[in-house]
Amino acid sequence: MTKNAATQAIDVGGAAASTAQVEVDTSTSDLPATQDDVSSQDLYNTRVVLTTYPSQFGIEPIPLIWGAQTPAERGPVVVSRQQGTLGKRNAIGAGGGSYCIYRALAVAMGALGPNHRPDFRLTEPTNVIGPFPSWSDPEKIVSLDPWGHSVVENYSDYLSDGIDIRPTTAITKAHIKLAEIDDAIRQGILTCDGDIVTTGGELKVVKVASEPVWHLPGVAKRFGIGESTLRRALFEDTGGMYPELITRPDLKVFLPPIGGLTVYIFGDPAAIPDPAKRLTLRVHDECNGSDVFGSDICTCKPYLIYSIEECAREAQNGGVGVVVYFRKEGRALGEVTKYLVYNARKRQEGGDTAANYFKRTESVAGVKDVRFQALMPDILHWLGISRIDRLISMSNMKYDAIANSGIEIVERVSIPEERMPADSKVEIEAKIADGYFTTGEALVGEALGDVKGRNWDEIAH
Repeated sequence: MTKNAATQAIDVGGAAASTAQVEVDTSTSDLPATQDDVSSQDLYNTRVVLTTYPSQFGIEPIPLIWGAQTPAERGPVVVSRQQGTLGKRNAIGAGGGSYCIYRALAVAMGALGPNHRPDFRLTEPTNVIGPFPSWSDPEKIVSLDPWGHSVVENYSDYLSDGIDIRPTTAITKAHIKLAEIDDAIRQGILTCDGDIVTTGGELKVVKVASEPVWHLPGVAKRFGIGESTLRRALFEDTGGMYPELITRPDLKVFLPPIGGLTVYIFGDPAAIPDPAKRLTLRVHDECNGSDVFGSDICTCKPYLIYSIEECAREAQNGGVGVVVYFRKEGRALGEVTKYLVYNARKRQEGGDTAANYFKRTESVAGVKDVRFQALMPDILHWLGISRIDRLISMSNMKYDAIANSGIEIVERVSIPEERMPADSKVEIEAKIADGYFTTGEALVGEALGDVKGRNWDEIAH
């Protein structure tokens, strides 16, 4: 195959291995062409850069000091590979979290120019949050950029100089309309006060969306592993997607291609860090089947709706409520794995029992849960939270992570019995037996085995 302008000799193993090279050919002559086909040469007029090295010519990353006192001292997070920015990058990965792949597809199709720069006019946050002391504490926040919402405000000079910097957090306002909230109003659980709940039954909220930005030394420390081990595992288990995890030990920040989080604030965000105001909070991990489509095999949606009601009530009583929604589908194992586990649970000998609940997950995935809540409290510290009056959660992992991060938890609130779908009893009893919080009794032995879910063909439990 003939080399084209996009072919480059790349060093392997760092600057010291200057004699070892790999030639990369990005020509597409062997692929079928279409009438509207756009070649890589049309999109990219430079050679392919597979990776970079600290001592390489033209590599001068913008200084980034994680945990610095001010955004100016800290410096912007720069991950773009656009012309004029590649040599200035101080972070590994790609912006947009899990959506970076769709952006690449849009560029490949010609729907989006590879050098597009956003127009950030009128995009500033609707509400002021922070700064708080935790923003400059490298121990408190390691998985998001504390200044990710204020790129234009704090780094306009870099933007004017042509450096491509993207926000990783956005703050807006919204009204939420839910049929379950209409039911809560009819039942007298909530009232239409015109402030938190409109006369039309809509919930008024402030929303925060945040994409992950990992400070690798801090993340490694949270999990009690070495930074080099973390880098190697991230490199290997993403199919070598980000070689700079290996070749750029000087770059300490990584934007992983995973889902982010959304914060829903009920009441005044300024009341969140106020010790005189009560705070009700739930940290919820995504469950598409239940949260969106109402599957009754788990308690996810009922618990989410209950927490929304309690957060709104807290705000109506003069406090504030917060729901943090993480994209960690299927305990971060994914929905495909989740459904395989469902099949195994329903087909196993003896039926779907609480005693074997985690065994089926472990037999398929090799582990029962990979949400690993050690990074979860970061968003709470970003919000300025130092005390939670009511934590709407039974999870021991979430409780331990929050408490161990220095946040006081006054009261833990479990899901009311009447809110649990019948088929979800398998899940909830198994979790209680495994250490989840309960005001009742944890089942063991035969009693745990007697808790069974229905089979697929049963109409009623």
